[in-house]
Parts: sequence; C-alpha cells; structure tokens
Amino acid sequence: MFTGIIETTGIVKSIISSGTNKTFWVLSPVSTELTIDQSISHNGVCLTVEEIKDGTHKVTAIEETLLKTNLNNWKVESMINMERCLQMNGRLDGHIVQGHVDTVATCVNTIAKNGSWEYTFEFDKKFAILIIEKGSIAINGISLTVFNVKENSFTVAIIPYTYQNTNMQYLKTGYQVNIEFDMIGKYVTRFMELK
Repeated sequence: MFTGIIETTGIVKSIISSGTNKTFWVLSPVSTELTIDQSISHNGVCLTVEEIKDGTHKVTAIEETLLKTNLNNWKVESMINMERCLQMNGRLDGHIVQGHVDTVATCVNTIAKNGSWEYTFEFDKKFAILIIEKGSIAINGISLTVFNVKENSFTVAIIPYTYQNTNMQYLKTGYQVNIEFDMIGKYVTRFMELK
C-alpha cells in the first residue's frame, strides 16, 4: 500500500527481456536500503525487489503488467518515480494507492502557468465511471487531484516541488503515463454493478 507521495526517483540502468517478461535494474538513493521481497512503487507500479547489487535493485514485470502499464516504454536512463510502501505508524499525506495500475493515459496538452504546470490526459472512456471532478488519481505513482473531467480526459495541476522532484518535468505531449484510479471509487462501482 502506498500514498502517492513520491519519495525519490530512480534511473533504469539495464533492461533484460526473457520470454514475455522484462527485468529492470534500477539505480536509486534508496536501493541499498531495500530488502529482498520488498514491494516498491515504480512509476506507480508495485514491483517486488529480487536482488540488490552495486547501489541498484532488480525487479521483473510479467506480461500482464507490461500490457497494462507504460513499462514497455522504459529505456536505459529513463527516470522513474519511486515510493516505498506505507508504514502504518505514519501520516497518509496523499491517498490510498495500491500500485495496481488500471490503464495508461496519453498526455495531450501541457501548459506552463508561470509557477505551476497543467497537464491534460486522454484515456479509454470505459474507465470514465471511475473518475470524478476534484477526485484523486495516481499518475506514474503521484497522488494528484483531477479537474476539468470530461468523458475520456482530465487535467491535473503540478506545483513546483512535484515538478522538480518527479519525472513530470520530462513529460511531453504524446507520452504515456500509468494511471491508477481511486480504490474507493472502484469498490463503489463494483458494488453498484452487483446490486
């Protein structure tokens, strides 16, 4: 379980394909503090630490993960957002994020606002029921508030701290991001479907 408050960033140092899987070696300030079998959010995707070596850690994404996320777009030297799992004795500063990405969205517009930045994203409209005006969303693992919600698009505003300390600073029109919709909204939707 995560909060969507990005702890640090990492750099992809190596990508190895094996069958339908991809293994990534990631260099980050927290790699040496991790433990084997620990769950870490990588751009909002919960991946398990398999090995730690020379200031890097190894994780593997299986086919299901690769099909539903932007991990296939990662390249060597890609910057990714990272967050270790929530400690139950701390404050929940963002919102409840599972690290279970629902889909990808495409950035269709970016606007620099002289002190903040706005990004507009389009997504498959079958997910429209899961997003509400001023609701929470995780984009590449970052807990954000959405506005200007349409049938298949929404906008988020980024403050300078988030811009400078995540990979949002490199996001351009046409880039894909990982999206996790609010867990409470997903449960309510499922409840209503079964009622």
